[in-house]
Amino acid sequence: MKKIYLLAFPVFFACHIYAQNIILMHTNDLHSKLNGYSPEIEYTPLTTGDDNTKGGCARIAALIQEKKSKHPEDIVLVVDAGDFLMGSLFHPLEKTTGFQLGLMEEMGYDYLTIGNHEFDYGPETLADIINLAKQKGSIPQLLLTNIEFDENDDRDNKLKALFDEGIIQRYAIHKEKGVNIAFLGVFGENAVEVQPYLEPVTMSNPYKAAKKTAKELKKSGKADVVIVLSHSGIKKSGNEWEGEDIKLAKKGNKYIDAVISGHSHTTTQKPILIENTPVVQTGADGQHVGCMLFMQNDNDYKFSDFRLIPVKDNIVGKKSIQSKIDKQQALVQDQLLAPYGIEYELPVFETDFEMSCIESGNLHLSTLGPFLADAIYYDIHNHGIHTDVSMIAAGVIRNHINPGIYGKQNIADVFSICPLGQGKDDIPGSPLAQVYVTAKELKNVLEVLHMVQSSSSSNYCFYSGIRIYINPEKGFLNKIQRIELGNKANGWEAIDLSKHNTKLYAVSANAYMLEFLGMIKQKTLGLVKVNPKLQDGTTMENIRNAIIDMNPDAQGVQEGKEWLAFYRYVSSFPDTNNNGIPDMPQAYKTRFNPIILTSGKDN
Repeated sequence: MKKIYLLAFPVFFACHIYAQNIILMHTNDLHSKLNGYSPEIEYTPLTTGDDNTKGGCARIAALIQEKKSKHPEDIVLVVDAGDFLMGSLFHPLEKTTGFQLGLMEEMGYDYLTIGNHEFDYGPETLADIINLAKQKGSIPQLLLTNIEFDENDDRDNKLKALFDEGIIQRYAIHKEKGVNIAFLGVFGENAVEVQPYLEPVTMSNPYKAAKKTAKELKKSGKADVVIVLSHSGIKKSGNEWEGEDIKLAKKGNKYIDAVISGHSHTTTQKPILIENTPVVQTGADGQHVGCMLFMQNDNDYKFSDFRLIPVKDNIVGKKSIQSKIDKQQALVQDQLLAPYGIEYELPVFETDFEMSCIESGNLHLSTLGPFLADAIYYDIHNHGIHTDVSMIAAGVIRNHINPGIYGKQNIADVFSICPLGQGKDDIPGSPLAQVYVTAKELKNVLEVLHMVQSSSSSNYCFYSGIRIYINPEKGFLNKIQRIELGNKANGWEAIDLSKHNTKLYAVSANAYMLEFLGMIKQKTLGLVKVNPKLQDGTTMENIRNAIIDMNPDAQGVQEGKEWLAFYRYVSSFPDTNNNGIPDMPQAYKTRFNPIILTSGKDN
C-alpha cells in the first residue's frame, strides 16, 4: 500500500542553489472572477491597505510579473487546472467577445486545461468562444488529454477542428533552456457526471489516459518532466486525503512529476506527496496562487518546494490588466445590466452579518440557502404566479455574502451567488421552472432528495413554503413523516400524504434541478416514480414546458433567474438606517432550513 505524506517547508526558495530550475505558478477554478471579492464593491486593485477582498486578475498578473522578473535564469511557467470560465457577470459576454483567454495570455499564463464549466454552453459554443479569442490575438495553449469526439454527430465538429489546428492539444511539450516539460490536461469522472451539456463529446478513463501518455513521453525521451493539470479533485476524509487526483497520482507516479488539481475547490496549504508525486490545489476564485519549485540536480529535476500565495490587498495590481477589465465591465453594464436599470458599481443592499453555504461544512446551519429559497418563492409570487414550494440545491450556490468593511453589496456580489446555467434567452442563469405533483409524489421527491444528499453535499436542498418533518430512524424511503405548507405570516397547514389526496401542488426550482424529478424512477431502480405534470394535471412530456413565463403579456417567454430573484427580493427590503440602501433583515441571521428532525415517540 502506497503511503501519502504531507510535506511542510518552512522556507520557500530560501536557498537558490541551481540555475535553470523550474518554477510553476498555478491556479484553478478562477470562474471568471476577474475582480477581487467579497464584496467586490470594495475591491481596490491599484492601492493597498484599504480593503479585505481576495483575488483579482490584476493582482495575479502582478505576482506573475514579479516572479518572472526575480528569476530570469529559471524556467517560470504559469498554468491553470480548469474552470477558468463561468461564475461572474463577465462570463455571459464570453459568447460574443471571447475576452478572458486573451486576458489570461497577457497576464502571463502559458497552459490551461479545460474543466466542466467551460462546457456550460455546450461544445459548439466553447469552440466559438475560443475562436473569438484567437481572432483577437494570442491565447494560452489549451489542453485536454482524454477527450473523445463523435464521428457521427456534427455538434462537436468545431471543437475537433481546434484540435486539428493544435489550438487545443492532448499534451504540449514546453522546450526551454534545454529542458522538455510536458503538460497534460485531464477531465475527471465527477466533472463528467456534473456536466449535462458535454454531448456529443465524451471523456475516456482519466487515469489510463494520463498514465499512458506520461509513460510514452518519459520512455521516448520526449519529456524530462511531466506535469498533469487535472480537473478531477481531492478531498479530505478525517486525516486522510482521497479523491480522483490522489488516485491519479498513485497510478501514474512513476511517470508523473506533479498533479496540479482542480474542480473540488480544495486548498492545500502543504503539498500531498504520493511517493514522489506532489498533488496540490489552490482553492478557487483566484484567492491563492500556488508556486512549485523543481530543482535541477545533475541532469534531473526533482520537486523541492511549494508555497501558497494569498492574493489580497497587500499586492498592487497590474494597471494595464485592470484597465482591460474595466473596459469589459463597461460592456457588462451596457449590454446586461442597463436593461434592468441596474448600475454595476452601486450598492443594491447592505448587511452587517455573513451568510454562507459551505458544502464541506454543516449545511443544515446555512442561512444563505434558505434565504435564496425564500427569494425564489417571493419572486414567483410577486409576479402573480402561485407556488407551494421553492427549492435550491447547495451545488448551485457558488459564493457567500460577506459584509466586508462597509456592509454594502453590488450586483456583481449578488450574481456571483447563483451565476450558473443558461436558458433560451440571452440572460445568464438557468430559468426558473415549475411542475405539479400530488402530495404522495411530493413526499417521494423529498425522500429521494434526502437520500441522495448523502452521496454528495451538492445535492443538499434548501426549501421555502414548506416545513418537512423527518425521522432519521425510519427505514429506506420512509423518513418523511409530515409535510406542512405555508409561511410564517399566514401559518402552516399539514397536507394529507396518502394516495387518496389527488390535489396537485406546485414545486419551483431552476429547470436543471427539476429535470431530476423525471429521473427519480431510474435513480431508485424503479422503486419510486414521480410523474411531473402541468397545472391541468396532464403529464409533462418535456421539462422545457415547465419554464415559468414571468410576464405572459410580453412577447415570448420571460424567464426568471435565481440571481434576478435574489436582486428583486433584496430590493424589497426596508431601508432601516435611512441611507437609501435596503438592509438585510436581522431574522436571516438565524433562519435555517425548514427541516425538523423527529423521533419515533413523536409520531
